[in-house]
This record gives sequence, C-alpha cells and structure tokens, in this order.
Amino acid sequence: MIAMIDYDAGNLRSVEKALKALGETPVITRNREEILKADKVILPGVGSFGDAMEKLNQYGLTDVIREVTDRNIPLLGICLGLQLLFESSEECPGVRGLSILPGRIVKIPDCPGLKIPHMGWNSLDIKEGTKMFAGIESGAYVYFVHSYYLQAGDESIVAASAEYSTHIHAAVERGNVFACQFHPEKSGETGLKILKNFITD
Repeated sequence: MIAMIDYDAGNLRSVEKALKALGETPVITRNREEILKADKVILPGVGSFGDAMEKLNQYGLTDVIREVTDRNIPLLGICLGLQLLFESSEECPGVRGLSILPGRIVKIPDCPGLKIPHMGWNSLDIKEGTKMFAGIESGAYVYFVHSYYLQAGDESIVAASAEYSTHIHAAVERGNVFACQFHPEKSGETGLKILKNFITD
C-alpha cells in the first residue's frame, strides 16, 4: 500500500492520478498508523516552506515522517516535499525543516532573460547507478515549478541536477529516502517511469 501524506499542501490529486495510471490505489492520509503500515510513503507538496512545516507540526506528522525513515520504509518527497526533508529554507528564515537530509533551500538567483519562478521543462544531468532513474537516460526532460532550490550538504546524495540560472540539485537519493524538486506526476512518460521505479524498488 502507498500512503500519501495529507498536510493541506496541494498537488495530492495529480500525484494520485499518476499512481492510478500505474495501477496503484494510494491512500491519502495523515493517520500515523496508516502511514507506518504502508509499503511506500509519498510526501508531495506545493507552497510555502514555513506554512508546510507549521501544518506538519500541527498534524503531528513531523515525528511520523522521521519514524518512516527510521523504519526504512521507502519515502519519496516531491517538490516542496523535497525541500522539507532538509534543514532550512531562505524562504522562511528561522523555520527548521525535518533535517532528515543535510542541506538547505535557497532562492534561485536572478538572471537576465530567465523568469522566476522556474516554471517549465528542463533537462536533467542524471548520475549513473541511481534507483530513481533506472532506465532513464541523462538529458531527459522533466517539469519544474519552483522559486527556491536545494543546495545539498552532501554531494554524494545528489541523483540528478539541472541548470537554470544556477546549478540545481534536482533529485536526491540516500538509503530509503528519495526526493525530486520537479513534478514526476506532470513529467509525462519520464515522470511515470520515475514513480514506477520508486513503487517497484
């Protein structure tokens, strides 16, 4: 069973639709027991880092998410869900993230001719040997919508990167924790393959 964590942070339905296209029937929940008995857990999200952390704390989900990682249940963070796994974000100074992975979230620097938020298709430089991108060639295009990006504290966890005004750590993978800044559920066949890799790993 796949549990999708519901903390009022959007894009649940589009992820649910993509998973159903792959033959899965995900459960959207914020119930601790339901989350912890899942085979796989997904933390989607769009919106503000600070608001999201407030909601996760309000619903008692911060400890549950840490418990998911401690129990070695595969966890996939999507977009804001990736950002929350790290220590802090320039978007909301003073707000502590889940700190499951080392690194911080910073604002995409202004660059002449480039719009922020970064919204649209971008190619990925994919690291060889990652589970998340098995069967996907480097240079594949995925869909982004974000104004802030990850600077991982440990380069070895970076599974894919992208260039947009700066060098963006676009996906990470460490043990049972996977995350991507882009939206696999909006990234066509490539995105479905990434979700399938996560589900079937």
